Order: sequence, then structure tokens, then C-alpha cells
Amino acid sequence: MQTGVVVNPKFVQNSSAKTVISIDAMGGDHGVGVVIDGMVRAANTLPEINFILHGREQEISPLLSKHKILKERVQVRHADDVVKMDDRPSRIMRHGKSTSMWSSLESVRQKEASVAVSCGNTGALMAIAMIRLRKAQGVKRPAIAILWPSLNPQGFNVMLDVGADIRADAQDLKVFALMGASYARNGLGLEQPRIGLLNVGTEDHKGKPELHEANDIIAADATTNKFKYVGFVEGGDIPSDKVDVIVTDGFTGNVALKTGEGTANLIGFRMREAFTRNIFSKISALLALRNLRYLRHKIDPRQVNGGVFLGLNGTVIKSHGAADATGVEAAIRLAFQLSQLGFNEKLAARVAYGLQNSQDNHETDDDPIVGSDK
Repeated sequence: MQTGVVVNPKFVQNSSAKTVISIDAMGGDHGVGVVIDGMVRAANTLPEINFILHGREQEISPLLSKHKILKERVQVRHADDVVKMDDRPSRIMRHGKSTSMWSSLESVRQKEASVAVSCGNTGALMAIAMIRLRKAQGVKRPAIAILWPSLNPQGFNVMLDVGADIRADAQDLKVFALMGASYARNGLGLEQPRIGLLNVGTEDHKGKPELHEANDIIAADATTNKFKYVGFVEGGDIPSDKVDVIVTDGFTGNVALKTGEGTANLIGFRMREAFTRNIFSKISALLALRNLRYLRHKIDPRQVNGGVFLGLNGTVIKSHGAADATGVEAAIRLAFQLSQLGFNEKLAARVAYGLQNSQDNHETDDDPIVGSDK
């Protein structure tokens, strides 16, 4: 089943080398079975993919045995414990070494796998990732980037941060802009992505002091770093065709994300309610069935499930905790794409170059990573 995950037109699909993805089997709301079903869906269309699956072997093995396609493509790593959704990140940092989440990240750290995927506790996942993978050079605060459905030709905009850290100063926001631009180049195939800084208005006098400072330094470095800066954008611009990457702090980004999810669910509920009120509305629904299916596919959050942790020495994808098999498949396909592109290495190179060649330091037209950060 082909999902709606964005695929870069330069995406290499016929690599002879196997791509290994590390999966936390235990973190989701719906159990191991849903995670394995998502793996099966991905394996059906990605013959180059293998998995290391982390969790309680006694729960995993009976379910794996039902799927011949995963035979000899999955290595199970037993882990006794599970990170619960209400666990405090600080506790997991001290006592989480025996969990499936910790084990899944360790496989990336040891370079056994190229990307880790987990449906588990976001705060704990980020905390462990920062301990085991460490922050990339020049990154003070990592960020979580998501794909937001938009009116742009590519169908999606990148937004970050959506919850890695509630704080972000001007320099953090500049680094977010660099990372978001790199993600847009690789994930969406945009040569010169348009960057916008989320604010309460587009007027120059609005917003907090750190936003004004960030506005100045992002604008000053746009040309050097091969992106276009459109300035301040508002909440209504997030799904628009005015911008490709929306930069904000994790508090604001997470509120926007949860608001968007809630609004989408409300619209879906009201549409179902409207088309099932009486016999005439049901007939109307049948007549419009094809268009309704098209709309559902376009706004279905499962199709773009997966927030990417940016700014670490390794790639980590956070799947929604309530993801079904379609959502897990989408996260795995995104992991596969980013691995094939060597995404994390390109992002690290772009951030390092962007910080070294800031206009605050010196101007240059030479970009040693043009051609690799595409």
C-alpha cells in the first residue's frame, strides 16, 4: 500500500544495500501487533529494508511468526521494560537502560541501524536520544520537525519545533531555520525553501524581543545559506503556499500542532454527522463518495505520521502514540527515505556551514556542501 508520505524526486529506490531501521515495538497505545502490521506494510513495498525490533520477545515472536515476509528480515532484541506514556523523562534517564526505547536508540548509536522509530513517550525519547546520541555540533536545543498539509505544490510544509523544548532564543531559532531548510531540501526536494518565523502578526513591531533578534539574524544569513526568508508569518499561514518552512519554539509549535489535530478531528466528525443525518444526506454522501475519499486522504494525519528529531548525531522519528498500522508504515517509510538520502550527515554539514559562515562572522560565496545538501 502506497502512503501519502512525501518522496523526494531524487530519492534512490533501487539501492542494493539493505537499510536497517531500529523499531521500538512496545511504546504505542495499541500494542506490538499494530507496530508489526506497519512493518509488514512497509516491507511489502520496500524490499531493501530490514529491521531490528526491540521489546519483550515473548510478545513479539508469536506475532512475527504469522508474517512470512518478515522472516529473515527482522532481528529481535529482547528488552524487559517499557517506557510508559506518563513516565517522567528524568526517571527514564536514570533507570531506563532496560527499556525497548533505550535499546532502539542504542542500535543507532552503535551504527547497527540508520534510523530509530518509536511510538512512545516523546519527552523520554528526546531525553534518551540526547544522552545516547548527543547533540550535533553547534546545536544547543534539538527540534522536532513535522510535515504539515499545505496548499503548496509539494502538498506539505515543514514546521519546527513542535515540542522538543518549550524554550528557544534567537540563536536557537536561527539553527532551527538551518535545519528546517535542510529537511525541506531533502524531504520535499526544494532547492531554495522559503523560511517564515511564526509570530502574532507580520508587522515589524509585533512579537517578543527574541523574535525580533531572530528575524534580523535569519534574514542576514538567508543568501549565504541558500534559502529565502519571507519574514514573520501568522498561524493562518502555516498551511498556506506563502512559506515552505515555519520556525517557532516548541511551546508554540506544540500548541499549534495539537490545535490543528483537534480541528481536523472536529471537521471529520461534523462531516460524518452531516452526511448521516437522514436518507437524503446519505444519498448525497454516496454521490460524493469519490470526492470524500480524496478529501480524507489529503487531510489524513496518518499519511504523514512521524516527527523527525533534528540536531542529534543520529536520526530519530517519533510516531504518534495512537498510530495505527497505516501510521506506523508512514513513519517507517519516512525513516527509510531519510536513511537512503544520508539525511543526518547532510543536515549536520549544513548547520556547521551555516554557523561558520554566518554574516556575523564573514561573508562568502563559496559553499563546499552545495550538491550534497540537496
